[in-house]
Amino acid sequence: MNIAIVILNWNGKKLLEQFLPSVVTYSREATVYVIDNASSDDSVTFVRSNFPDVKIIQNVENGGYSKGYNDGLKHIEADIYCLLNSDVEVTENWLVPVIQAFNKFPETAIIQPKILDFNNRDYFEYAGAAGGFIDKYGYPYCRGRIFNSIEKDLGQYNDVAEIFWASGACFFIRSKVFQELKGLDGDFFAHMEEIDLCWRAKNMGYSVKYVGDSKIYHVGGATLSNLNPKKTHLNFRNSLFTLTKNAKGILFGKILTRLILDGIAGIKFLLELKPKHTLAIVKAHLGFYSNFYRLLKQRKSIKQKINYYKKSSIVIDYFVNKKTNYKSL
Repeated sequence: MNIAIVILNWNGKKLLEQFLPSVVTYSREATVYVIDNASSDDSVTFVRSNFPDVKIIQNVENGGYSKGYNDGLKHIEADIYCLLNSDVEVTENWLVPVIQAFNKFPETAIIQPKILDFNNRDYFEYAGAAGGFIDKYGYPYCRGRIFNSIEKDLGQYNDVAEIFWASGACFFIRSKVFQELKGLDGDFFAHMEEIDLCWRAKNMGYSVKYVGDSKIYHVGGATLSNLNPKKTHLNFRNSLFTLTKNAKGILFGKILTRLILDGIAGIKFLLELKPKHTLAIVKAHLGFYSNFYRLLKQRKSIKQKINYYKKSSIVIDYFVNKKTNYKSL
């Protein structure tokens, strides 16, 4: 099985200095690539000088996460792509359980490892934790993380489990499936595009799995922190994008409820004296309205749509019923 570990970089020399050594050291079963998104720093020179075995692909523009990977992966031949963030520390033998799972489960198209917090190493990391799910209204949550409540890793997710979405921080996918799905949705630019890709894979009958014996540490927020209104804008907008494209059944009630819940979130930000985040939600909704007919066209091209949620509203469970960990749901 030919595996390509593919790191997307944009002006990230400091991150490459810190994290690329662990990837090179512990990924002997794979070939390591850096796709550079038209960086203006000396990232490429640094990699060439210090890691001559790492292959470099240079994109002509910074098209964000989705377009960056779509453009770069066209130049890579492998059975499995691993889309790996540049702020990830991998561990010894991290690839072996993933390879075993792909061999054991031929219907599995996408796999995520256990993702722990680089700065708080006994706890799961926000972006993916132990595998993701989504509620009726498109709000994502994880085993090990619901909204901002993050669980300590006590071995409770040391398993192989079917999940709904895998984190883009470390995202393994069979190359033939990536090509069949025509890659990531370039209109997302960044954030939640991995959920959209997993949803489309699920709609085509593929399986997505979490493999707890593979472990990595993720910094998170290296590009945009959770305090950045731009991240709020992209998360709210792109969540509406993926719900509209992929959800089974009549959309009107789902979208209307979602917009109301987003409005309540905007009011909460105001009460917390975070008006820029409220404005970010308003901009997200305007962006959604302006793209609505394009999204409906994409929706029509998806012939099969699966029952995608286990929980009707993670918002109600968390904020009203005070269920703050996955096993309490």
